[in-house]
Amino acid sequence: MEARAVADVSLTSDAAEFVRFCYRRRQVGWPELYDEMCQVASRGVFRGWGAAELAERGVGFSLFQTPALVQLVVRVLEAEGDRTPRPPATLARRPSVRDADGESPVERRRTLVRALGVA
Repeated sequence: MEARAVADVSLTSDAAEFVRFCYRRRQVGWPELYDEMCQVASRGVFRGWGAAELAERGVGFSLFQTPALVQLVVRVLEAEGDRTPRPPATLARRPSVRDADGESPVERRRTLVRALGVA
């Protein structure tokens, strides 16, 4: 696997302009803004750039690049003075849903893993 160079994602960068462009098209919160950014990239709506060109400028859409994208979105929108879409700075754990026996899906999985002896 090839390591990529870290791109400049300052608030005046092309990456920040991309975020502003997407937010102006559709003023929604996270994760809807992420969906909008993916659509814009897939269609090349912003300057004709697709995902590859945006990746060169520091905008990545993979699971591993999402935290950096979230931070960029937060910084750009706070600089713009808009606090509406506030994507989560960290991924918070949702309250667990419990079944009729009072066991959560996570607890049920742990019990199954222990029973099977799988690490």
